[in-house]
Amino acid sequence: MYFVATFWIFLDRFYILTSRISAEAKSLKALYTGQSKSVAENSLIFTYLSRVHTPNKAILEAASSDAIRVSTKGLTWLSIIASTSPFIGLFGTVIGILETFTKLGGQSSASLSVVAPAISEALIATAAGIAVAIFAYTFHLILKRKAYELSSLLSSQSEVILSQVNED
Repeated sequence: MYFVATFWIFLDRFYILTSRISAEAKSLKALYTGQSKSVAENSLIFTYLSRVHTPNKAILEAASSDAIRVSTKGLTWLSIIASTSPFIGLFGTVIGILETFTKLGGQSSASLSVVAPAISEALIATAAGIAVAIFAYTFHLILKRKAYELSSLLSSQSEVILSQVNED
């Protein structure tokens, strides 16, 4: 279940962040090159700017903050999955080993050929937990970097718009 959740969150957020970064980069480029006096209509801060007569720092910070908050949903879950899945896997291994020893207790003799497959099977749970944690942690860092990139673009647009207001 953790494995599916990890990939679902990553794919969903990655697509959303990538498309928003692309839109904000185009909007910022239009501002920098003088092709536009305001952000593009598909910019995340356009809605906020359209509600005020004169852009100000407070409204731009609120827009950026809200955009980042919405865009980074799911990062907490990736962090939780990355930190808990190895422990869940380890718990599965301990249960498997306990079951193996319980079965061995009922037998008169135990050899390595009997114990090794059962212990090996129990260790699969730990391997699965570690594998999920690796993906979750990696995806968390990738999305965190994308969120930073989006934040940077929004901040740059805000600064350009504020500089235009100060020039007028």
